[in-house]
Amino acid sequence: MGKKEYWRAGNMLYPLPAVMVSCQRGGERPNIITVAWTGTVCSDPAMVYISVRESRHSYDIIRESGEFVINLTTEELARVTDVCGVKSGRDIDKFKEMNLTPVPSKYVSAPSIAESPVNIECRVKQIIPLGTHDMFLAEVLGVTADMDYMDEDGHFDLSASRPLVYSHGGYYAQGRKLGKFGFSVEKKKRKTHRRKFPRRRGKKELLKRKSGRRKCHLKIHNFIKYAQNNGKDPVFCDPASLHISDKKYDICKEVF
Repeated sequence: MGKKEYWRAGNMLYPLPAVMVSCQRGGERPNIITVAWTGTVCSDPAMVYISVRESRHSYDIIRESGEFVINLTTEELARVTDVCGVKSGRDIDKFKEMNLTPVPSKYVSAPSIAESPVNIECRVKQIIPLGTHDMFLAEVLGVTADMDYMDEDGHFDLSASRPLVYSHGGYYAQGRKLGKFGFSVEKKKRKTHRRKFPRRRGKKELLKRKSGRRKCHLKIHNFIKYAQNNGKDPVFCDPASLHISDKKYDICKEVF
């Protein structure tokens, strides 16, 4: 473990998802803003947040419309994601300049980005002024997922889209999978070793294995021994007197 140094308060919570947030105000062209200050705040009801500077062009659009769409990004969208974060929608049409396809959303007026693997439609519930950024706390109304990333079991595999993440000023690809939730306490499956050659079985064990009822076997066994001790051949004994099937009786004859 190396030597640590104490720093002043700052944001070092990395990596984060780098997302493109699409928004639109009535009568105007849609816009896109790149956001890294975003995340989940509640599972049920599903709620998320984005934090935006008040000086950004998209700030007023989202505040007035009360809606936005979070569009997840991929490695292929890295350059597009950066451009949408450094250029202003006041000056350019980002959908047109970046060759992105706007598609109608189901629950909000803001369009979704077709090239994104996941689109999360949101409605603003509360705006919290914090300082450099204001937090838009929003409820998730619906999610659209690209069916190209469904695995063989019918589950959505987001990692297959090669998600883009942001860490301390840089864009990075997602790393390899190390485990799943709960793997540290998951019970390991016991391995069963099969014998290459079956071991020899004794008379009683063979009798038990073939019929499946030890109690019945002992009854048959005692009957046959009784017949032999009295000078009778068990072959000529009547299985019906024992209330057993001919098959079980034949098995006992083979054993004894």
